[in-house]
Amino acid sequence: MARPESSGIGERSSGCSRQISFMAPERTMKTFSLHWGSGVVEEEAQIETPYHRPTIQLLKFTEGKAKGSYELRFCTYDHRGRFQRMPLIVDARELAPLRKALKRTPKLRKLLAQLLA
Repeated sequence: MARPESSGIGERSSGCSRQISFMAPERTMKTFSLHWGSGVVEEEAQIETPYHRPTIQLLKFTEGKAKGSYELRFCTYDHRGRFQRMPLIVDARELAPLRKALKRTPKLRKLLAQLLA
């Protein structure tokens, strides 16, 4: 019996199998609200891991004191898509898939390049 193809990237490490899949781009615009303003998530790089969905977002402020500005948010979502109020922790083995997800986010990559310059 043939094994079905996986939609994610399988990695082998220390004898255990690890499956990482990329999230499909969302059709609806995500919004956010912070003390200094609110707006939309203009770009997002997100991967799915066995534990959570590590995410890097480009926040565009459309209201409040920060209107017209951009900020980066490093966050995580659970597997049901709920935002998690905790620090983002990314396994070193998940950096390559996250880098691949960032290739679809030109503005976000440009700001991250400034961080590393």
